[in-house]
Amino acid sequence: MKLLVQLMKDKLGTASLAIVASTLLIGLCAPLVAPHDPNEVHMELRFAEASWQYWLGNDHLGRCVLSRLIYGIRPSVLWVLVALAASAFIGAALGFVAGYFKGRTDALLMRFCDCMLSFPGYVMTLAIVGMLGAGLENILIAFVLMKWAWFARVIRTVVRQYADADYVKFAKTLGAGHFRIMVKHIVPVALPDIAVISSSTFGSMILQISGLSFLGLGIQAPHAEWGMMLNEARSVMFSRPELMLIPGIAIMVVVSAVNFLSDSLQTALDPKLMAARQGTKTRIGALLPKLRGKEVA
Repeated sequence: MKLLVQLMKDKLGTASLAIVASTLLIGLCAPLVAPHDPNEVHMELRFAEASWQYWLGNDHLGRCVLSRLIYGIRPSVLWVLVALAASAFIGAALGFVAGYFKGRTDALLMRFCDCMLSFPGYVMTLAIVGMLGAGLENILIAFVLMKWAWFARVIRTVVRQYADADYVKFAKTLGAGHFRIMVKHIVPVALPDIAVISSSTFGSMILQISGLSFLGLGIQAPHAEWGMMLNEARSVMFSRPELMLIPGIAIMVVVSAVNFLSDSLQTALDPKLMAARQGTKTRIGALLPKLRGKEVA
């Protein structure tokens, strides 16, 4: 609740949170919100203009563009969120183990993470999808296999800052188990960093799955996905540019909202950044009357 109050003080963060939350809600309720079946073909309405029945028009098969845009939220955003949660859980668990126990366990896990991080993310994702085959499930598997190492590396650094804290040593002296110490004393202080990392990674994963679908490696027809909608509209990009602009703007708005939300979340969770922002606003507020006085003079 306190975090939500801090976010509400930032207008851009509030707007970004509203966009992300509404997008997720619309995706979850797609069967109730979409006006038509996204896969229903009407060849007589091929490339039809927007109308009261079809607000955003029809595509090359006469399918409702608005319905496909709504259903496209599921693979483009919701399933990406599931892959992100799996990556964050695996990476955070290994990061906690490496940062808390240190020694050989830390060295072994971090060397494995270094091996995974030494390869470019996009290249390895394409390689995994190439080996497993095109499809949404294989892209999500590739995301989990490639993203967990980044989470493990960052979380391990955070945990090491608190593993030797006095309250942790005191808990060990009292005979508390390792699992209890990590859950009760280290997880709460590491959660803000996990939240910031996850939110910043979320936007890049949405772009990646849209790009792979645009290349034909993502979700397969006739299912709707934003990147595939861009690919299907390439042939009429000059005669019907709105068919590319609609999914393109959707990707841009959601990814921008996620990135702005990540920045606001980082500011809300970091007292130093919050104090710096408040100090900047105070200085600006003090300068405005002086500047207005000079303009009047």
